Amino acid sequence: MKYLILFFSLITSFYASAQQQTENIIIITTDGFRWQEVFKGMDSAIANNAKYNQGDSEYIYKKYWSDNEKERKEKLMPFLWTTIAAKGQIFGNRTIGSNVNNANPYWFSYPGYNEIFTGYADTLINSNSFPPNPNVTVLEFLNKQPKLKGKVAAFGAWEAFDRILNEERSGILVVSAFDVLGGKFPTTNEKLMNAMRKDAYKPWGEEECLDVFTHYGAMEYLKTKKPKVLYISYGETDEWAHAGNYRSYLDAGHQVDEWLKAIWEYVQSDPQYKNKTSLLITVDHGRGDKVKSEWTSHNNKIEGADQIWLAAIGPDIPFLGELNSKTNGSAIQLYQQQFAQTISQLMGYTYKATHPVADQIHFLFKKNK
Repeated sequence: MKYLILFFSLITSFYASAQQQTENIIIITTDGFRWQEVFKGMDSAIANNAKYNQGDSEYIYKKYWSDNEKERKEKLMPFLWTTIAAKGQIFGNRTIGSNVNNANPYWFSYPGYNEIFTGYADTLINSNSFPPNPNVTVLEFLNKQPKLKGKVAAFGAWEAFDRILNEERSGILVVSAFDVLGGKFPTTNEKLMNAMRKDAYKPWGEEECLDVFTHYGAMEYLKTKKPKVLYISYGETDEWAHAGNYRSYLDAGHQVDEWLKAIWEYVQSDPQYKNKTSLLITVDHGRGDKVKSEWTSHNNKIEGADQIWLAAIGPDIPFLGELNSKTNGSAIQLYQQQFAQTISQLMGYTYKATHPVADQIHFLFKKNK
């Protein structure tokens, strides 16, 4: 009998390992980057407006314009479309019946990031200056798992991530804005980046650093500390939009795409991560579009500012591409609050908290055909 039990135990273990290949996950957000640019490319109505094109519409057209929508969106985000969407999944193109929305009623950053990481649209979180998050995020939950303890980290351009992820309570490493990299024992690269951060141009004061510092700090940590769960948040797409600088907004989105490529190429070259790592890319909120001048803004008084998007790629994620009402048989409706459980399930855990947690996105867990 004991041999029979051992046999079934081995079969169950084999089946589970065959089903679950993801051992690492990297979550990436680019603050407030609109679905309109992701799925349609640059907006000529905004680019032609002297108020927004920074006096250089020629540059914008040369770099990002095509009469063909497919070519236009690939000019802006080539890696997203030729690799992530082609070998994974992407949601949020509302013109073809793929809808992703905030569930929270506010449509700005802190409530959005809380929703992403708690699976809960907490109406009490109603300000970007809200104190440390009382909710336990999925990152904190994963960090409590024995196999993941001390292997969860977050890098964000915005200083608020210390509060959003509740660094003090959670025990997660959160490097935000101008935090010093490397602690007491920085690498040579981290020492250089610390000096550069200190002396760098600070267009948003001490509240937010340029994305280049967040990206390279996260990459150095990825290469030297080998986390199993890593969050990277870029912020310039939101900042340049608020400033009404459409050229810089597009350039920031294009740069994020190049960094997505760098991240994916690195994980696919490293034995710990190759074919064992999933990427999930999204945003905290949308922006206005119905009234073109509202593209710079977002809140619950701006129509469409709750409209967001999501892309994912990884060994357990079916190659379904751009899902829509035609391929699915009906319109798709996803909500930001579904992301937290999706992150946890991709890592093989069921995220539980004292607050309600929305279900995962089931599309990401169907078997490959």
